[in-house]
Amino acid sequence: MQPIEIISRALKDIGALASGETPTADEAQDAFDMLNDLLDQWTNEDMMVFNVTEIIFPIVPGQVQYTIGPDPSTLNFIGAAFTGSIAGNVLTVSGIQSGAVAQGQTLQGTGILAGTKIVQNLTGAGGNVNEVGTYLLNINYPTPVASQVITAYYQKPLGIDSAYVRINTNSNGTPIINGGLDYQIAVIALDDYNSIGLKTLNGPWPKALYFNPNEESGNLFLWPNPAQGEVHMFASTIFRRYESINDTVVLPQGYSMALRWCLAERLMPMYGKSNQAQMAMINAYAAQAKATIKRTNMKPMQTARFSDAMLSNRQKDAGWILSGGFFR
Repeated sequence: MQPIEIISRALKDIGALASGETPTADEAQDAFDMLNDLLDQWTNEDMMVFNVTEIIFPIVPGQVQYTIGPDPSTLNFIGAAFTGSIAGNVLTVSGIQSGAVAQGQTLQGTGILAGTKIVQNLTGAGGNVNEVGTYLLNINYPTPVASQVITAYYQKPLGIDSAYVRINTNSNGTPIINGGLDYQIAVIALDDYNSIGLKTLNGPWPKALYFNPNEESGNLFLWPNPAQGEVHMFASTIFRRYESINDTVVLPQGYSMALRWCLAERLMPMYGKSNQAQMAMINAYAAQAKATIKRTNMKPMQTARFSDAMLSNRQKDAGWILSGGFFR
């Protein structure tokens, strides 16, 4: 499926095209822009996003601020650096220097075209440190890209839904049995972060994080001042904007139909359609298609609770691991 196919069907649904006709270049471009705007809106709409992105980065001891976004030169950039090559639309990752390869990341490197993104995991599962393998790209390369160090960055999320920190070693540097301990981090709001009196308080690993999204990048703040760990954050995946009307649309079942009817719904005013019966039919189809997706994506309601990191009394903590499991 390509954007032009969705556009053509939407235009036929509203009667702007007859069977067998194709849209003009201007018509296709206008509808294509509307399609991308529609996907942007869906990113902000509850239960329309079908995937969760896992953002992984190693803690820099003593560093409380990090940056998520497209500029690898920023302070403590969160992303990945790995050795990889490209043949056609397949990325082969042979080794990872830092971070983790994940669906939705944008690639940068010598000979890599602007806007190249990972759209699907193949033999590489993604979301894990040192996850080698193959990944599907949104661009087909006519000329292979030789093996090199490639930088990948995460698109700035709208917000962080949840997070945990993984501790892989004890305080003496010895590995933890069975691969490490995962300890939940509280995701807090600005007012809660501002209420922390000593933001540079030293701690073994972070217990809370605050995320401040900007336009293209976002700043992440950890508390307390961590000494070790590997942070795993989870955020709703942002729908990618298509670069051309001939891109490949990679979405789960049901999304192409929803895009078709929702796009038709938004194109009707542009083409002066005012037939009430036709408008009611298209509105109903669009609403039904979105409702079906939302039922699939709906998550169980989470039990309300207070964050351990914000309670004044001492809660259960995994800090005993630093003393070998013995209380002092």
